[in-house]
Amino acid sequence: MDIKSAFDKMFNLPNFPRVRTTDPLTSFEAAEAIKPAASKHYLIILDCLRTHGALGKDGIASLTKLNNMQVARRLHEMERINLIRLTGKTVKSSSGRNEREWEIC
Repeated sequence: MDIKSAFDKMFNLPNFPRVRTTDPLTSFEAAEAIKPAASKHYLIILDCLRTHGALGKDGIASLTKLNNMQVARRLHEMERINLIRLTGKTVKSSSGRNEREWEIC
């Protein structure tokens, strides 16, 4: 599946993955507002993994100028639509703790 098809698939799923049906209207508005930024983040993260190979969340953040929270949120979304996967290995985070390593599918 190409990147555009994966994005289209993700954004056409009901409330994927940012809100629950029981959330207030403001959550739905926020989820809608993040779509353009999230798409840019996906491309930045994919480009980073393509260029540098498998990395952990902090490694991606340091190479892309995205913050750790932006990367962490996008990684799980990207995994759900099969753009990336876990390698089964761990790498050291910026604080020296183990974190999971990600790669392009």
